[in-house]
Amino acid sequence: MAVSIDGVVLLDKPLGVTSHTATNKLRRLVGSLRAGHVGSLDPLATGMLPVCLGEATKVAGLVASHDKHYCFTVALGARTSTGDAEGEVVERLPVPRFSRGDVDSVLAAMRGPQNQMPPMYSAIKQGGQPLYRLARQGKTVEREPRPIVLHELASQQVLPDRITLSARCSKGTYVRVLGEDVARALGTCGFLVELRRDWVAPFSGQRMWSLEEVGRALEEGHADFLLPTSLAVPDLPRVQLGQAESTRLMQGQATACEAVLNGTCWLLDPAGTGLGLGNAQAWEGGGGSTIRPQRMFTRPLP
Repeated sequence: MAVSIDGVVLLDKPLGVTSHTATNKLRRLVGSLRAGHVGSLDPLATGMLPVCLGEATKVAGLVASHDKHYCFTVALGARTSTGDAEGEVVERLPVPRFSRGDVDSVLAAMRGPQNQMPPMYSAIKQGGQPLYRLARQGKTVEREPRPIVLHELASQQVLPDRITLSARCSKGTYVRVLGEDVARALGTCGFLVELRRDWVAPFSGQRMWSLEEVGRALEEGHADFLLPTSLAVPDLPRVQLGQAESTRLMQGQATACEAVLNGTCWLLDPAGTGLGLGNAQAWEGGGGSTIRPQRMFTRPLP
């Protein structure tokens, strides 16, 4: 029987399965009623896939907006229909000779804010249909470039026919497109053959768990794989409320707060446990704020 398990699991997504499939396997493994992953990974990709369970699904959208770090390998001399090893080769070009210094110069020029064209093989919807479905029908449609930021982009290994890179980037960055752009800047074409997500902020440095490790932990009678929901939103201002204020918010009513705040905040009851997300609006002239319930939990969470 499914139960209510609340928190975040940093799943080490295995190779060859979709993020949706990996999330469903985890949900069934732990017996959770609800589960949602943060930031999809292609079947080709492995690495950190934060999965929010139970009431923690209410903060998933906030985690999705954070930076991510990847390590990826680009094979040079060919371009595929999907930008990775799953697609058919649609172009071949010779690979010029280059040094690691040449690669580093190309990468330095690509760092910073920019616009990136989403690939046709993506989950972005147009006319109610994901682009990848149209692409499988042989269709290509107009897409709007999207703003991204490449905070870091560095070479890890440089070989004559392939390069391995690392990148820290903003939400919405397509690493497959980035790999193609790097290859093009080197005077050839390329596609991704390996992709691993090292971390998703704010979980840098946290341990990932494979499905097998989660299963063993459950057999041993512990849930060390489950992180408190509050760790997913460390940057939100904390507002501790009295019992009367907590009750009003849980009943869907606004309440007053002495702190001067604007925007989303993490609400705490008198015991210091999480009630949910509130939306604060500072009073004109100062002196406090009005807090309205935004996404309240059905029960307090750590």
